[in-house]
Amino acid sequence: MYPEDLKYTTDHEWVRAVSDRTVRFGITDYAQDALGDIVYVSLPEVGAVIESGDAVGEVESTKSVSDIYAPVSGTVTARNDSLGATPEVVNADAYGEGWMVEVELADPGQLESLLDSAGYAQHVASAS
Repeated sequence: MYPEDLKYTTDHEWVRAVSDRTVRFGITDYAQDALGDIVYVSLPEVGAVIESGDAVGEVESTKSVSDIYAPVSGTVTARNDSLGATPEVVNADAYGEGWMVEVELADPGQLESLLDSAGYAQHVASAS
């Protein structure tokens, strides 16, 4: 149900390793489903230094506005600017083309503190 090659946060972000020091993240399929039709995405600027747990952007849907939280600390190296014109891609492909931010990690060890697929599934089940 949740891709096993990803790490997850309890705030419903996913993280995929791109290299030893770089990750890409976005919101989970569970989160986009709960939000409904996404109509706007705000992302941090390339070069921004972000801290794990801090709000770094927003996702606006037809139902509400929700913060995007940084799952890791580091420097933003890329952002998915195509979401500005087509935010609905997050609904259609949350784990692929709907990625949001790429980060060079300040501490690669932070990934160990994130949930694996089974842990995230358990978190979602206990929250419902």
